[in-house]
Amino acid sequence: MNVEIILSCISLFGTLVGSLGGILVSSRLTSYRIEQLEKKVNEHNKVVERTYKLEGQMLEVQHDIRDMKTQ
Repeated sequence: MNVEIILSCISLFGTLVGSLGGILVSSRLTSYRIEQLEKKVNEHNKVVERTYKLEGQMLEVQHDIRDMKTQ
């Protein structure tokens, strides 16, 4: 075989390994960031649910106060 062909094959192998390695690292980073965003969204949803419950409780308390004033 020619030296150029061997050198081309080695270069091709190195390029493939480097590209695949970059893709894998990028994929892991993307997965990690998505997981972190999902955690933040879950925390936000918990706050929204708690706020909704508190608003309902406040309406009940306001009705109770109004009823007590009219008695």
